[in-house]
Amino acid sequence: MPLLLLQILGWSVAHTPEKLLHLVAAVLGELMYWALPRRRRLLRSNLHHAFPDRPAAWHRRIARSSCRRLVETGLLSLATPYLGVERLRQIVSCSPEMLEAYNRHATDPAPVLICSPHIAYWEAQTSMGLVLPVKLPEFGIIYRPLDNEAVDAWVRRSRETFGMKMLSRREGFAEALKVLRRKGFIGVLFDQNAGMQGALTTLFGRVCSTTELPGLLAEKFQARVYGIFSRRRGFWRIEIGAHLLDQTSTSEGTTLGLNRWLESLLANDDNLCASWLWMHDRWRNQDMPVRRLRLEAKRDLLAEDLRARGLTTTPRRTRLWIRLPNWLGDVVMAVPLLRAIRASRPDAEITLIGKAPFLPLLQAWNVADRYDSLPARGAGYFLHFWRRRLEYPDVHLLFTNSLRGDLEAWLTRCPQRFGLVRPGRPRPLLTHRFRLPVDFDERAHHQLGLWGNFLQHFGLAVPPDRTPATPPTNPGPGAPIGLIAGSENAPEKRWPVAHWRKLIAEFPAETFILFGTAGDRAITSEIAKDFAAERVTDLAGKTNLPGLVAAFRTCRVLVTNDTGGMHLANAVGVPVIGLFGPTNPVRTGPVFAAGVQMLQPLGCAPTGGGSLADLAPATVAAALRKMER
Repeated sequence: MPLLLLQILGWSVAHTPEKLLHLVAAVLGELMYWALPRRRRLLRSNLHHAFPDRPAAWHRRIARSSCRRLVETGLLSLATPYLGVERLRQIVSCSPEMLEAYNRHATDPAPVLICSPHIAYWEAQTSMGLVLPVKLPEFGIIYRPLDNEAVDAWVRRSRETFGMKMLSRREGFAEALKVLRRKGFIGVLFDQNAGMQGALTTLFGRVCSTTELPGLLAEKFQARVYGIFSRRRGFWRIEIGAHLLDQTSTSEGTTLGLNRWLESLLANDDNLCASWLWMHDRWRNQDMPVRRLRLEAKRDLLAEDLRARGLTTTPRRTRLWIRLPNWLGDVVMAVPLLRAIRASRPDAEITLIGKAPFLPLLQAWNVADRYDSLPARGAGYFLHFWRRRLEYPDVHLLFTNSLRGDLEAWLTRCPQRFGLVRPGRPRPLLTHRFRLPVDFDERAHHQLGLWGNFLQHFGLAVPPDRTPATPPTNPGPGAPIGLIAGSENAPEKRWPVAHWRKLIAEFPAETFILFGTAGDRAITSEIAKDFAAERVTDLAGKTNLPGLVAAFRTCRVLVTNDTGGMHLANAVGVPVIGLFGPTNPVRTGPVFAAGVQMLQPLGCAPTGGGSLADLAPATVAAALRKMER
């Protein structure tokens, strides 16, 4: 039944006037573009990645033309078995470059590889024997057989009508080798996604998997390699063009050279660009969810690719957006994993999305390429993310666990949205989830480890980098001692004011700096009361985050409640004494490789639950003296 239907359709198309077919192709192409939103987005996304500097109107025009030409190609493929020789000679012609290739072979025979990309009317190239002034040489085409044997046999017969022989990837590879030994022609489609069996290369700066078959054959037989393509001259009017690639003796050189030739072809000719199959998933191999955060293939030719292009670093064309946590401490704890992602996916352009005050700090630490501040709450909040859908992110990674964050990601129309799912919280707006095991006890594991498991589930292959974000300083024995006495979001995390005052009194020869937000001023003012201003400086509310970091680095040690400031000081290499009572140091302790001592009240469980009032000033003073030794 499928074969009979194809035959009826093919006969009908062949006997329909071309003007009507042209109209049908235009209508079906437009329908394909507008009625298939996922495919339309893939089209536009591929074009936006390849040509980010060209206007949206150009992207739309090329995308719509690509759909129409795909329909034209399909109609011609159906009709070809029922078209007469003279009709086909009106449709197909050869360029001077193509004729030169055959003339050269006639006078100087050699093995020849004909490498074709998926440019519209690619199957019409099997009619070349009709329009050549010389006899068609022995010519085999390697192809992937169709699953339906009857349909496959019909397609194969129609393509072999004019002298070319179809060689199945399953059984015909040995015959292809024989053809090349006899100095014949072998045709290969080279621009498809080669999956895990291919080699990592770049196409338009974006990592993809490329077949090495043309390169391997070219190296084995020292074959001439031509890139060929069908240039559309009008509806069902094509000219077959050819380009002789620079001769190379290596498989890698041919594999990479074909990609560069295709890039040049499409970038410099809108007609050919509109004919390429932008709708196919050329770059899909590297977006498998379980491998998304690493690069993996049978072979890695990225280093050779970069050298051939005169580059020193992998272009960052995979758009990875990361929604940061909402609290400073969590943001800082995520930094070692942000660095790991950068190392594991060097081709990713990382965009961090978070609260505006955090982003200058992260920018200074160089953990991403772009920084996007969350908009102000209000009517335009979610509209901001809807507008950003036209930037075509590839993957949206969420450290947040809220419906708001999930809705932000969903509105960008990002095709992959990754998050961590706890029991009882399904998060339906995500596309892929790391489900926390029901028996996983978060109290016994650090937040960094939990996030690490989440990212490893999606392919992260590099351990977190715990190196301090800035080199540790050594301000010397006379430098001040820093104190963070506040905690705006949780009063129970504050060490009592009286205890802070006793600690200061224990060190009459030392100077202290009090840090905090404007909301902590009531606490810090009470602590500093009656102490000489030159001995206790109150900076609460007087610094932004970069200024806070600079002030921290003037201190030789920082005594702090469990706050974001504790993590920030740890991140920049300042020795820290952390005071934990109700909170859990096992889960939220500092993560960077700098001096850290965590204190809890006597008798408090390692996972927290005690009262900070029970942590004696004498205990903290002893720890401070010990750290000073």
